[in-house]
Amino acid sequence: MLKSAGVAAGDEVIVPAFDSGELARSIVAAGAVPVFADIDPLSYCLAPQAVVAALTPRTFAVVLVHRFGYPADVAPFSELAAERGVLLLEQQEGRTVADGEMAQRRARARYLDRRLVGVETPAAAEGHRYQRYVVRVPGNGRPDRDAFARLLRRRGVACEVPVPIPVHRMREFRRDGWMLAETERAADETLALPALDGLSEPELRRLVSVCNALGGLLQSA
Repeated sequence: MLKSAGVAAGDEVIVPAFDSGELARSIVAAGAVPVFADIDPLSYCLAPQAVVAALTPRTFAVVLVHRFGYPADVAPFSELAAERGVLLLEQQEGRTVADGEMAQRRARARYLDRRLVGVETPAAAEGHRYQRYVVRVPGNGRPDRDAFARLLRRRGVACEVPVPIPVHRMREFRRDGWMLAETERAADETLALPALDGLSEPELRRLVSVCNALGGLLQSA
């Protein structure tokens, strides 16, 4: 993708560090340099002001990832790309689903939004695809989130830390000077609950019951 767009050795490509690392590695493979910018704490997508701060004369492109099914606000990035003469690329996570399946997914998300307590549910957003239903576990960051995840699994509820290590903290990309506070906080607090597509109504009710019981324990600790 970058090579066909004309990227040259040493060109910089701005990407989120709240990621698995595959995107940054593909940039390195193309001969370019990944530059990490911070995210918006509600959408987990790149924050426009953070991208502005990361721009340099060597910036070739910005890759906007629509994280967890959140629809990133493309308009400010399009304006920025036009003003600065850089390429804007978009990356959508997950597969395309039919309208009926999407409606069911959103209905299940609304059910969880209304009933979950003790965790922070996803921020509402027009067009949210809920590729993953990601909550935040409040409290003492990573220790409480990891404890919560262990307890969920012991009670038979599948869950996953979506970004165990932000990319700018990985050994291959680490360097002094990265200040990505929202990225690091999200990596410490977020937890992906079971995929909504596969949950029956009894499973949804049980998920709420288990999460609420454990969330109450964490809040009182």
